[in-house]
Amino acid sequence: MLLPISYNFITKGKTFFKTTKETYTLIKILRSLLIMLDDTQRLALDTITIGKQALIFVPSRASAEKTAEEIAALTTLQCSELAEFMENVTSPPTKQCRRLAKCVRKGVAFHHAGLLQEQRERIEDEFRKGTLKIICATPTLAAGLSLPVYRVVIKSLKRFSGQWGMDWIPVLEYLQMAGRAGRPEYEKIGEALSIAKDNGEKEEIYEKYICGVPEDIYSKLAVEPVLRTYLLSLIASGIITSEQTMRDFFARTFWAYQFEDMARLEVILVRMQSLLQEWQFITVTGGESHTSGFVSASTLTTEKRLRATLLGKRVAELYLDPLTAKRFCDCFFAVSKKTLSPFSLLHMISDTLEMRPLLRIKAKEEERMQGEVFQRIESILHPEPTPFDPDYDDFLCSIKTALFFEEWVAERDEDYLLETYNIAPGEVRVKQDNADWLLYAAEELAKLLQFDTLVREIVRIRARIQYGIKEELLPLIRLKGIGRVRARKLFAHGLKDIGDLKNADVTTLSQLLGKTVAQEVKKQLGQEIEEISVGKRKGQMSILKF
Repeated sequence: MLLPISYNFITKGKTFFKTTKETYTLIKILRSLLIMLDDTQRLALDTITIGKQALIFVPSRASAEKTAEEIAALTTLQCSELAEFMENVTSPPTKQCRRLAKCVRKGVAFHHAGLLQEQRERIEDEFRKGTLKIICATPTLAAGLSLPVYRVVIKSLKRFSGQWGMDWIPVLEYLQMAGRAGRPEYEKIGEALSIAKDNGEKEEIYEKYICGVPEDIYSKLAVEPVLRTYLLSLIASGIITSEQTMRDFFARTFWAYQFEDMARLEVILVRMQSLLQEWQFITVTGGESHTSGFVSASTLTTEKRLRATLLGKRVAELYLDPLTAKRFCDCFFAVSKKTLSPFSLLHMISDTLEMRPLLRIKAKEEERMQGEVFQRIESILHPEPTPFDPDYDDFLCSIKTALFFEEWVAERDEDYLLETYNIAPGEVRVKQDNADWLLYAAEELAKLLQFDTLVREIVRIRARIQYGIKEELLPLIRLKGIGRVRARKLFAHGLKDIGDLKNADVTTLSQLLGKTVAQEVKKQLGQEIEEISVGKRKGQMSILKF
């Protein structure tokens, strides 16, 4: 284990030491140990030595965890209380929690989207307090946060970009990462260091990033899912009431200013309007030519009027992509021709833009996913694309995501999910939240379309996803204080529903749930527990006797 001595201090040791031969020997040993370390580790140790803090940006989650572990093994810091918190956020602790706790115990942490929200927030808070000295992070910390960072170390300026392999990141992303150093409310100066493999890469980094110009910012309104969502919302809220008001509104947006071609923009808007009309989310009236018969004066106009239907208004209120809502409606109508199962609904919500990023399939998993499709084809409500369709890969990914949800409601733990599906506990929570929102939206649309039987199935699977439980535990989790673990413990001891809990004595419940929770459960069931003083044997015995 290295002592927290500055690298500069060691390399210039002869300037400061004029004592014994043993001192020079110690310096020589420490210098040789430092040579064995890579640049990132040396910079991290130097930062700790001078009493500062550093952010180390790495390309991937695996790299963040590995780098943090390597640095933690070199420090002499102690943060036992914080480490205990990180390990016990979940019960039982996951492998990732234990791995994080091991790093945090030495004043180092890793930070990425796979961590639980409580862990990420605590890491940021403790870094601000100075408890943690080094954070190894993916670009999740590159924007929106102000931290007391003296030194930013960017381990690599390349990212994996799918079929194109490794590619340089945008200049804007580099500036966001480098801009974390030397925040004026914390530091007077800051250092942003990029690590190059050789002189050639060093010159390329200098030209591209130090002397480079940030990329232009483009309006996201041009993205089709965004445009159709906002267009429906504007019509449903009454801000847009006609084609003319639609043109006027969008002509004042940054998108129109950047697009510089209002004629082409209008073509895109009319196409979106036609889609919403085809999906029965809006109605379009007026603008028709009338050659005979009586015509209302209100319709004698060449301007088309736009109005949201009841279904379209509810879709807008749910902040749902109209394409997702259309797919939900199609799935509802397909139920009569299919075999409805929990997997049907799990795949329905997985095959949406809102659930992205989906769980990606590896090359060796493709055959298995195709086999799953073949076995479950009668339960899949949305039509399967052909293998030559550009969306086929995404369809297989949606199957894998639905299988993950199926395992989750089968009460598989986070370690199993991480190993089998490569989904970390933090991502599980994000997917849970998205599923809850999408199932709520599906429930509302099913009510509106009067699919009453389907509504009951949606409510059931929504509760199962929220708690990660099998259907048999649904009666138990209705009680406050009873979650996944306690419900399974009660069920395993023969207490399977509310009636069983009412008939169970408080002593048995106390042994399974603890005294406080047992009493709370009895109160929720309308059974008040009379406290008996310790040492008295009249009537019911005190819980403390057991």
